[in-house]
Amino acid sequence: MSNDITYQVLDIVRGTTVDGPGFRTAIYLAGCRHRCPGCHNPQSWDFDAGETMTLDEIMAIVEEEDFDVTLTGGDPLYHPETTAALAEAIFKTGHTVWLYTGFTIEEILASPRLSLPLKFVDTVVDGPFVESLRDPDLLFRGSSNQRILKQCIIHNA
Repeated sequence: MSNDITYQVLDIVRGTTVDGPGFRTAIYLAGCRHRCPGCHNPQSWDFDAGETMTLDEIMAIVEEEDFDVTLTGGDPLYHPETTAALAEAIFKTGHTVWLYTGFTIEEILASPRLSLPLKFVDTVVDGPFVESLRDPDLLFRGSSNQRILKQCIIHNA
């Protein structure tokens, strides 16, 4: 791996069960321009928030915890190149990767840059949070416009 790649990390939550199925390590990356009204994590909008961590430092935690991983934030796709490097490193450990983003899958697939991480991601939860569509009974998402898209659906969208 490389210590040259760095990330602004708001938090790493070990053993969470709310950001995908089973116990997971959730990595909250800083930075989001969607600014969804009613966002549950507005402190994540700041691209300079949190602490700077290297890819190796993050991967040491992923390997220590030995859970599948969720990339969230903020929005990891505001950093598609470094998110792709992180997703690839996680993928190589054999863990599944979920990615939460305010972009829709259609926007992602239309952009070669935004779609960089997709080949290492098992599931994308897409779309902005829409306060008027908020539904606390939904599994793993906040509003009914957001979709849980498995790898086979992503590449056939």
